[in-house]
Amino acid sequence: MFYRVEDGHGLPHDPFKALVSPRPIGWISTRDAVGRDNLAPYSFFMAISSEPPIVVFSSVGIKDAARAAGESGAFVVNIASRDLAEAVNLSSAPAPSDVSEFDLTGLTRADSEMVAAPRVAEAVASLECKVIEVRHVTDLDGKATHNHLVTGQVVGVHIAERALREGRFDVTAARLLARLGYMDYLSTDEVFTMDRPQWPITD
Repeated sequence: MFYRVEDGHGLPHDPFKALVSPRPIGWISTRDAVGRDNLAPYSFFMAISSEPPIVVFSSVGIKDAARAAGESGAFVVNIASRDLAEAVNLSSAPAPSDVSEFDLTGLTRADSEMVAAPRVAEAVASLECKVIEVRHVTDLDGKATHNHLVTGQVVGVHIAERALREGRFDVTAARLLARLGYMDYLSTDEVFTMDRPQWPITD
């Protein structure tokens, strides 16, 4: 099938999020200007650079994480894993700003080393980030959308020892959680390896 986005897809459910998947989950923790801690998952999340390490997440509307990151200049990406899936889901509840998802989920706040925002002690890894930019996303016509893009540079990394195997971060040991379309998720229980081709290509 083919559809023009402006005409609609005609399906019972929008396929876009399922087509662009699996997507890593940025489990973002922040502390706002008055000291309130927030924790929320964002599946519009990605690493966009390795040197220096830079990540982005997109917030539909100025939700607590985007607002607090803009106020404080910092956030932490807690890497979501299968064993914490229920906590990740619970932290997505539309709780008021004065309710901390750390308390809601029973997760442990841990101090970060480089930023004021807390991290999830139970997370298999955490990326401490300083904000580069919070930008209102516009469309092709220059009109403002409801989305805000938060870009941060990673300045500190925590990794649980259980996820390190022979000097590598083992994604199967970590059982990383990813978002698919609709209400579907997966975890990284199996991987395969392919070497990049060299040029010229030979048989």
